[in-house]
Amino acid sequence: MFRKIPLALVGLIIGSILTAVGFVAYAKGNSTLNLAGFFYGIPLLLGGLALKAAELKPVPFSEETPKEVLSLREAQATDTQNQLRKDVTRYRYGQEAHLDEALERIGLSPTDEERPILTTLKEIEIDGKYTLVLQFQTPLITREIWEEKLDKITKFFGPGITAKILSFDDNVIDLALIALSQSSTVEVA
Repeated sequence: MFRKIPLALVGLIIGSILTAVGFVAYAKGNSTLNLAGFFYGIPLLLGGLALKAAELKPVPFSEETPKEVLSLREAQATDTQNQLRKDVTRYRYGQEAHLDEALERIGLSPTDEERPILTTLKEIEIDGKYTLVLQFQTPLITREIWEEKLDKITKFFGPGITAKILSFDDNVIDLALIALSQSSTVEVA
């Protein structure tokens, strides 16, 4: 629940209230509230404004996740898939774009202008396996470059996943991170 509340908004609201209390207290001659309002309110208000300027909004889901896929997520999702889903669906501060460092390490972000932008994500099932699909707007990076980097993507987000391109239309790519099925152990009696 708290991941959906922007920290910048909390700072702006509390800072504004405390600053207003400080001004009212100053007008009424109440020096204790005046000091509290100014010494706490103004820094919180400025901090909220600074966070708002550096805020990166969460990536939305393109469709609601079906219950069957939620069951698959509980059973099969890797730690990396879970962490990735949680990271991109919360407010971030001080980053230019979601997954900017990952894309740079993989070699898909040579410059800020060429960096693919994560626009949506969804959770689906492919051949009985939990799959996290990342949709990127990628006007300057071709499908061929994405295909060349699939092994690097698999290694970067692995172990336990494989990367696959589901579609590439109008400079939009659907990149699937498919959980590998858990190997079952057979006991010999």
